[in-house]
Amino acid sequence: MTVRLLGLSTLALWLAGCDQLGIESAQSIAARREAEGKAVGSACRHAARALEDCYALNRKADKAAIFAGWREMNDYMRENKIESVTPQFGSPTAAAPEVPQPAPQPAPAETAEPAAPEPPKADKPAAKPRPHES
Repeated sequence: MTVRLLGLSTLALWLAGCDQLGIESAQSIAARREAEGKAVGSACRHAARALEDCYALNRKADKAAIFAGWREMNDYMRENKIESVTPQFGSPTAAAPEVPQPAPQPAPAETAEPAAPEPPKADKPAAKPRPHES
């Protein structure tokens, strides 16, 4: 009887130490995901990203947690009069990058230097095509 009681108490102590072994409980996983989602949402608000863009950029994060973090940061920034920071990198969901427009070419009358004459073309006949060997 005492051996069973000793075995059960040892088993209970061993199971209580599962967190120290790296085995996460469902509550700790949910709390971590919630915290990560809030952090993502608050970072998106601070970077002046729209909520929909934040959802699109972070598909794996919980949308409710992202919204909660975004809303908390929005309230905090309004209370403390903090300006948003523009993001340094574009988002993958952003529109296609603008193609740089070439500089306008000056009219021929506006050019300061006269155009150089074209070199003379060689009077060499074109090479004859070789017959294909099959």
